[in-house]
Amino acid sequence: MAQARTGRSAQGRANLYEQITNRIIAELEAGRVPWVQPWGSAKAGVGLPFNAVSDRRYSGINVLTLWNAIVSRGFTSHAFLTFRQALALGGHVRRGEQGIGVIYARRFIPREERRRADSEGRDPSGSIPFLKWFTVFSVEQCEGLPATICEPPPPIPEGLILPQAQALIDATGADFRIGGPSAFYSPAHDYVQVPRPDDFHDPINWHRTAFHELGHWVGGTSRLNRDQTGAFGSLAYGKEELVAEMAGAFVCAALGIAPTVRHADYIGSWLEIIREDNRAILRAASAASKAADYLLAFRPEAATAANDDEDPDDPAAGALDGKVAA
Repeated sequence: MAQARTGRSAQGRANLYEQITNRIIAELEAGRVPWVQPWGSAKAGVGLPFNAVSDRRYSGINVLTLWNAIVSRGFTSHAFLTFRQALALGGHVRRGEQGIGVIYARRFIPREERRRADSEGRDPSGSIPFLKWFTVFSVEQCEGLPATICEPPPPIPEGLILPQAQALIDATGADFRIGGPSAFYSPAHDYVQVPRPDDFHDPINWHRTAFHELGHWVGGTSRLNRDQTGAFGSLAYGKEELVAEMAGAFVCAALGIAPTVRHADYIGSWLEIIREDNRAILRAASAASKAADYLLAFRPEAATAANDDEDPDDPAAGALDGKVAA
């Protein structure tokens, strides 16, 4: 009997793996990359799906599954829950709504192994992985849920994004997205993403992060075309980060924004770059000034030309909007 149960469990796991794999293959064959969602056409902002009751984020393959549902079904929320969770909150899933299948992955130790380990005075071993398929629903497929569950993220409090920063960001025409847990520039899809300013311990630092990522955006192939091919942790990656960090600082200074001191997350790699090549900081500062000039040129009051007396071959050259030297 135990062998029969084990066989059915193994077959069930194989079927789940096959279903998931087949779905991903179908997406790729249709020309869609399921881990790069077309958020530009989605009603929801960029973010990770989460359970509306526990606030825990879904992970692994469930992220791709729920992203697909958010985009394809037009949900505006990233919050999901089970049928029973909806009932426990005093609401219910609307009749006729179709749920989304997600998986629950855990490990268990067979009862016989537990008994054997107890008799031998040791910790049990030989845990067995298992997958369980269950169904969740978007909060938008439910009725009667508490308002706090269904509410979209509140608007960004007025004043957290300084007006001169917002005006410049808008003027660039960059695909600039606010939301989600991390800040980055995607060279492949040419957009910038930063978390909400009220997610920062000190919201003034949102501006430094925003212009840091726009510093990367300026280096894109259709603009200044800097080398952005370096893998995380590589020398090329560190150089690009150094340029973007200085560009962000230059832009903030030109706008009269004073973020607090940055944590030492990249300082070690920057020191390595500078110590290895005594011209590296000059090149980085020059590239950063060019990036800052590029961004600041979008301001209506920006100067139309750089200083005429600069040597274009001098790596230390590059005035910042005619006001802040590199």
